[in-house]
Amino acid sequence: MTEDWRAGGFGLYVHWPFCAAKCPYCDFNSHVAAAVDQTRWARALVAEVERQAAEMPERVLNSIFFGGGTPSLMMPETVDAVIAAARRGWGFANDIEITLEANPTSVERGRFAGYADAGVNRLSMGIQALNDGDLRRLGRMHSVAEARAAFDVARGVFGRVSFDLIYARQGQTRAAWRAELHEALSMAVDHLSLYQLTIEPGTAFGTRHAAGGLRDLPDNDVSADMYLETQEICCKHDMAGYEISNHARPGSESRHNLIYWRQGDWAAIGPGAHGRLTGPHGRAATEAHRAPGDWLEAVETAGSGESARDMLGRSDQATEYLLMAMRLAEGLDMDRYARLAGTPLDADRIAELTGLGMVKIDGARLRATDDGRPVLNAILRELAA
Repeated sequence: MTEDWRAGGFGLYVHWPFCAAKCPYCDFNSHVAAAVDQTRWARALVAEVERQAAEMPERVLNSIFFGGGTPSLMMPETVDAVIAAARRGWGFANDIEITLEANPTSVERGRFAGYADAGVNRLSMGIQALNDGDLRRLGRMHSVAEARAAFDVARGVFGRVSFDLIYARQGQTRAAWRAELHEALSMAVDHLSLYQLTIEPGTAFGTRHAAGGLRDLPDNDVSADMYLETQEICCKHDMAGYEISNHARPGSESRHNLIYWRQGDWAAIGPGAHGRLTGPHGRAATEAHRAPGDWLEAVETAGSGESARDMLGRSDQATEYLLMAMRLAEGLDMDRYARLAGTPLDADRIAELTGLGMVKIDGARLRATDDGRPVLNAILRELAA
């Protein structure tokens, strides 16, 4: 079981927790700071890479992902220092994917060139809407024109560029979303992430919604129709959904995210970062201190930003694999699940779901059908019971 992670690969996640402003829908670990000592943060991030590389030597990195927060607020020198430390500690696969998330308001051609010189070869841009009114309602600080200009800058620097959109927004109709999606597809290079707006507790939107605000959200039926139309339109543009919310041209899938969904291993550094690491004694879930100040102090004084490490039993590993792999169009390897769990999936439940047209079996793989994907959570409840 200690070699199971190889089916998914090995990556590094780097969390940069700072943003210029907090978006009202965001429940990520992001913080607004007036000033950030980038030299100090670079030292701490490098120290965490070195610590984890010493613990997990003789591995080869398939991917690095700078997420946040807003990683495009990082100085190129900070990014370069982290990438260089990762190369020293693990070595890189020949085709390593190094992704950095960016917001249009922090785009600058010279800064992007610096990221590329450091080794970043893929950019993921948070555009979120192609409508100025909706951008304001989402708390975004950029306009559509600024987003397009930033996207053009990114395309001039990076060979692989993705961007995110949110749909099922306030007052959004199916026709309006179809038009916006076609516009997005006319811009797309090789990858799109298309997320349905989710109202999360603890966010500004969550508080407003609980108080009776955020009216005019599309109902569940309209949102489901938007999802189905999204799949149909993207397929016609050779951007099929390889995961519930992610679309790519063949061969351009996010390799880093595939590590998560295929249950590989990943080292995770930065405030609040969660990782999965397999060692001689089994697979562990790691977690870092969430508050940026606490994390930084822990790295500098205790030599580790890690706040928790829990060993995962076979049942936990199998459940994680089920929940993540079934999000993919390629589905789940039933033999691998049985090895992890020590027992196969329930054949009667699979037969029932197959009869309902919700799942299908292709060799050793179990996949959700096109009809099943919109109700995946219900399918997973049945399979995990």
